[in-house]
Amino acid sequence: MNNRWMKVLFPFLALAAGFGGMTLIEVSASEDEQKDIVDTRPTVTIETAQAEDYQVVISNHGEVQPLERTMISAQVSGEVVSWHPSFVAGGLVLRGSVLFSIEKDAYEAALLQAQANVSLAQSQLIEEKARADVAEREAKSLPSSKVSDLYLRKPQLLSAQANLKSAQAGLKIAQRDLDNCDVIAPYDALVVSRNIGVGQFIGQGTTVGEIYNVEAAEIIFPVAGFDREFLPDNLAEKEAKVTTNGYNPIERTGLISRDLGVVDQATRMSQLVVRVNDPYSLKSNMPALKFGNYVQVSFPGRTLEHIYRLPQSLVNNQTVWIIDKDNKLQPKKVEILREEGEFLLINKGLSDNDSIVTTLPEYPQTGMEVKVSSGEKANELTAQKAR
Repeated sequence: MNNRWMKVLFPFLALAAGFGGMTLIEVSASEDEQKDIVDTRPTVTIETAQAEDYQVVISNHGEVQPLERTMISAQVSGEVVSWHPSFVAGGLVLRGSVLFSIEKDAYEAALLQAQANVSLAQSQLIEEKARADVAEREAKSLPSSKVSDLYLRKPQLLSAQANLKSAQAGLKIAQRDLDNCDVIAPYDALVVSRNIGVGQFIGQGTTVGEIYNVEAAEIIFPVAGFDREFLPDNLAEKEAKVTTNGYNPIERTGLISRDLGVVDQATRMSQLVVRVNDPYSLKSNMPALKFGNYVQVSFPGRTLEHIYRLPQSLVNNQTVWIIDKDNKLQPKKVEILREEGEFLLINKGLSDNDSIVTTLPEYPQTGMEVKVSSGEKANELTAQKAR
């Protein structure tokens, strides 16, 4: 009896189970359709290209050097009696300071002797002029044939005048020698070396030390061939920034003094000279720019019109990636005019308002569809409202 009922109910149970399964499948399919479609497009960020007029900066390095180097020597012989306390290696002395002095007694005596010789020559000249006047008066009563230059004492007068000039020349030399007993600093100077001491006898022309001029310093720095076309038309007296390297860099302002006028045959570079006044800050409170420092020199060059300035990371093989109006990647070939630090100056290949991709997908392809970061879209909307 039970088997008969089972045979009767089994088709109905199978039909009910099938209907339930179909219903479950339809519900699951409906739920899948309701889910959001996954967007697999890579996300990029962009920036809008805008051309500008850009002033080029010319920059290179050079060594700080003194404007003048002078070997100090004595112009007279004698014993050293004193020297300036700052006349030591590393000392700074001002223009007009007495670096050292030589014993003066002999030169003071020579000056007195020269003064006496001048006085004697002057007296002789006065005497000869008086005799010539007497002879001229006497000659008026004599026939002209008996009156000669010798009678009128003209040769004697010329000799007396010459003796006076010789005595005056001797006086100048004696005064010069006495003055040269004090050796004077010709400019504000840094003492590099000193080779004398008190009591030492030195001869005329003996080198006793070396000094550097600290009233001005010069920096000779090279300008590469590719930079020459960006130099301004008038370089004279153009300001340049001079900066040292290191943890506490020193920055000073100098003026371009001159072009050395030749192109180096080995490097094909020309050379400019920048002059910095008072490098050791004797007349200011600025930090000293010491000789021998290796510094960077930079100054403004030409102003370039309608230039795009991009980080080097955005340019690969002279190609910049942009996205078109359909949000698809497109490569653009550009012409690089100049490299400045981390940036490239581009004058051809881009247009204003081009959307430059700043974060590329790992394998960018022409026509690849991308989506722009939501932050970028918000920035664009803000910029459009501002315009």
